[in-house]
Amino acid sequence: MEFQSCFPVWGNLSDVQQNHILDSLISREIKAGTVIHNGSADCTGLLLVRSGQLRVYILSEEGREITIYRLFDRDICLFSASCIMRSIQFDITIEAEKDTCLWVIPAETYQQIMAESAPLSNFTNEVMAARFSEVMWLIEQIMWKSMDKRIAAFLLEESAIEGTDRLAITHETIAKHLGTHREVVTRILRYLQSEGMIKLSRGVVEITSREKLTVIGNT
Repeated sequence: MEFQSCFPVWGNLSDVQQNHILDSLISREIKAGTVIHNGSADCTGLLLVRSGQLRVYILSEEGREITIYRLFDRDICLFSASCIMRSIQFDITIEAEKDTCLWVIPAETYQQIMAESAPLSNFTNEVMAARFSEVMWLIEQIMWKSMDKRIAAFLLEESAIEGTDRLAITHETIAKHLGTHREVVTRILRYLQSEGMIKLSRGVVEITSREKLTVIGNT
């Protein structure tokens, strides 16, 4: 898989702009668990995932994590280059959830070409709008949905991502994704188990009734 085939506006750039990107492009291989961006002061550059999975999250003042979105194959992250958009300052952290291969366009390169290219500028605005929609959706979930519904929806989402109903995931990991305490997650998971929706074992949550879990997660 080549970068050119993964970058949506590649064909709308001039030869000079394309060569500028290719000359500055960085290819990285990241091991699972590695933090590759940490805070608004860390201007990593634009990230384009070749393969793997990244988690983008924020930290509360108490040090609790909450996932705002994830990145998969061919996904682009602009918040890691927030320095090129001076009105936006996001203290986000980006961590590899799985072994990941990605490309990095340095912030200064991207900023220069964006100033010259209307198609790239429009594309950037579209990506930012999509990410803000995800953030707003998350805020709505936090404000209006109870934690049992959020956990049910998370388990269904995780099952879709992994392609299995047997999820190798700890209560602590679920708590980090949802920005809550492990004890809260444990209590709700035990309730879901008592209702026959899941089965718990050490480091594993197995969905046993997708229908019942869907009813909770979608309400």
